[in-house]
Amino acid sequence: MKKGLTELVFILDRSGSMSGLESDTIGGYNSLLDKQKKEDGEAVATTVLFDDRYELLHDRVDLKEIQPISHKEYFVRGTTALLDAVGKTINRISYVHKHIREEDRPENVMFVITTDGMENASREYTYKNIKDMISRQKKEYNWEFIFLGANIDAEATAESIGINRDMAASFVSDSKGTELNYDVIGEAVSCMRENRSVSRDWKKRIDEDMRKRKNK
Repeated sequence: MKKGLTELVFILDRSGSMSGLESDTIGGYNSLLDKQKKEDGEAVATTVLFDDRYELLHDRVDLKEIQPISHKEYFVRGTTALLDAVGKTINRISYVHKHIREEDRPENVMFVITTDGMENASREYTYKNIKDMISRQKKEYNWEFIFLGANIDAEATAESIGINRDMAASFVSDSKGTELNYDVIGEAVSCMRENRSVSRDWKKRIDEDMRKRKNK
């Protein structure tokens, strides 16, 4: 195990329901990456964009080497094959870890999954498949998973795939909500890299924003 090395895995929804939020998503993600580049310690990052198709944008790239994304990379289309995206990515990272030297394996692994709609297009994986896979990685390898969803019950959805409810948050699917979403994700990632765990109140600002908007 390589002390101080964190593996960050971002699985980002780019389905048609994200239309209108492209610039906010691009800006939020680029800002997150920029801040992480300034943190202490080493990190590699994987970025997956999904709709009913799967695109591996960054494949375990040194965080400091990643260039900002643009509308060329991030554009919306298609439907939401969330389970397939998560399943393929877990299998890919697991395969790599099995075939690299023990001293090169990361000390921490953190998955960040964001979506703004219900699963409706997966063909390869079921909820049970993903729940079993995530539960195994958490139990045997201490991988961390956080889940952020809009227009769905994020906590219930996370629970259905093996992610604890306290590691899930519902965000408002608009410009302000998307910006806040990536800001909070960045804080959670920083906490993970520094402390090897995510703060219990990591989603407090997202929850407060959701409550305020509902009460208006």
